[in-house]
Amino acid sequence: MVTEMEGSPLQSDGPEPLWRQAADAILQEIAAGRLASGARLPPERDLFTRMSISRVTLRRALQSLVEEGVLTPSHGRGWYVSAKVPKEFPNTLESFSETARRLGLAPSSDVLRAEEAPASLDEAEELSIAPGATLFHLERIRRLDQVPVAVDTSFFALALVPDLGRVDFRTASLFGLLIDAGVDLARAETTIEARGADPTLARHLDIDVGKSTLVMRQLIVDATGRPLLSSTIRYAGDRYRLRTSFSRTGRSAGRAAG
Repeated sequence: MVTEMEGSPLQSDGPEPLWRQAADAILQEIAAGRLASGARLPPERDLFTRMSISRVTLRRALQSLVEEGVLTPSHGRGWYVSAKVPKEFPNTLESFSETARRLGLAPSSDVLRAEEAPASLDEAEELSIAPGATLFHLERIRRLDQVPVAVDTSFFALALVPDLGRVDFRTASLFGLLIDAGVDLARAETTIEARGADPTLARHLDIDVGKSTLVMRQLIVDATGRPLLSSTIRYAGDRYRLRTSFSRTGRSAGRAAG
């Protein structure tokens, strides 16, 4: 059975190449449940016409999804969604809750810390605020369908969202609270490195001590470059994947998956 797809033409002047945008559009259809496992994609002509791209560009997008294990080609019959589709995170800045909903998974958190504290010298320097200014510290075990995926530790100036005393961070989205308060979460400066799990992290993630984890440190800034939020997210190594493409122009696009 051929499945109909929703969507609109891609952006020729966007930051990503058209073939990657096309691949992401198909991934979004799969994540939203409009293309189920085993479903056949619409004919190529329908796809490249709807996306306003060339057949060559579409073929590159489809082939990239085959290489990622998302699609399976069938000679003379078309392209099918694989039986087991990898869960992909986009290269856009989105919250854990947004990612979970996009993938059709249920997000939840175990709150380890949610409290106010004065900024240390290092914390103040990182956020470009005065030492001793009140910060809000939040540490959570992040789960997808109850499976522990990461431990997320964040802090930000309490002045951004003053009233957090009654927030239930087991289900609340920190990004959502900040955005609702008018905070401009424009981009994240990110570094990722591999580390072995210490006993505490291993217990939180239900993994062996010393097992490989990926530590992602982010400093989220507004459109002017002003630091807003610092976070360190420690992912179980077998539940997280990073895909990055590089171009000769010096621009890069990254994608994380778990």
